[in-house]
Amino acid sequence: MSTHTHDSIRAVQWTGTQLSLLDQRLLPHESVYLEMDTATAAADAIRDMVVRGAPAIGVTAAYAVVLAARRAWAADQRGWRAGMAPDLKALADSRPTAVNLFWALARMGQVMEGLPDDQDPEPALLAEAERIHQEDVDGNRHMGDLGAALLQDGRDVLTHCNTGSLATGGYGTALGVIRSAYAQGRVKHVYADETRPWLQGARLTAWELVQDGIPVSLLCEGAAASLMREGRVGWVIVGSDRIAANGDAANKIGTYGLAVLARHHGVKFMVAAPTTTIDMEAATGADIPIEQRGQEEVLELAGRRVAAPGANAWNPAFDVTPAELIDAIVTERGVVENPDLQKMKALFAAD
Repeated sequence: MSTHTHDSIRAVQWTGTQLSLLDQRLLPHESVYLEMDTATAAADAIRDMVVRGAPAIGVTAAYAVVLAARRAWAADQRGWRAGMAPDLKALADSRPTAVNLFWALARMGQVMEGLPDDQDPEPALLAEAERIHQEDVDGNRHMGDLGAALLQDGRDVLTHCNTGSLATGGYGTALGVIRSAYAQGRVKHVYADETRPWLQGARLTAWELVQDGIPVSLLCEGAAASLMREGRVGWVIVGSDRIAANGDAANKIGTYGLAVLARHHGVKFMVAAPTTTIDMEAATGADIPIEQRGQEEVLELAGRRVAAPGANAWNPAFDVTPAELIDAIVTERGVVENPDLQKMKALFAAD
């Protein structure tokens, strides 16, 4: 059964002339779309968390390349390639952990390589960006069905951070699995971690589930162990920003702790992510760069300091969950149970 309901949100849109991004920093209180017509504005939006979630960052970057091409062609119709270079570098520098960003830039780069120097690059690049966007949504829907099929016991699920339409081109990765499972009657209730310090679970995941009519309860990360001990959840379902060749998965800080808790309590642990998130050049999670963000994100709340004066903060944006704690990696190309290097290689060999 494939039921793709409970899906009303698109955070990344192409208006026909420019890029439109739902400003996720203002959710859940305001739904404001920011229009941008330069790649540098898009790079700033990625870095400043207007748009976040690895697949959504990739789709945004693809459209940003279109904007870079438009500007470069208008400035110099013979030297547009060189003119695009600063914009492409700004995009590459915007979020170092999200491998989808670099995948999207590389794919757009392949289209650029095939274009003659005297041809306006925008139409071909726009067609490719739109293809990347649609493939993401279609892949997420297929991934949702594959992941939902694993949820047999009908118990509630726990998720961390935001992995839905807001984090992707549409439908979502882990939240796509939850959407499909809810539509099929396999899940009746979702528990969502607040996800400190940016509160993506509270502001984004809870908002998204409410918008689409899926029952959700919010909890502090520190309450997850008690939730599991009470037997309330059968699966933890999360996304990933980069998966190594051996199946180690980097995701929002706090994910690793959930995996340890899940194993102790006999709860299954699923990572749902497109194959564009898998970095076969990274042998293990130790090879994944972990973004360190500003101390003020931890020391302050809504711009007001809450920590004791003089205290410092340690603020990694991501942690790495070892493959041995992951029961299943669900991708649009198939499911890898108990992942390891051989199984990950086989996923890509199955063309």
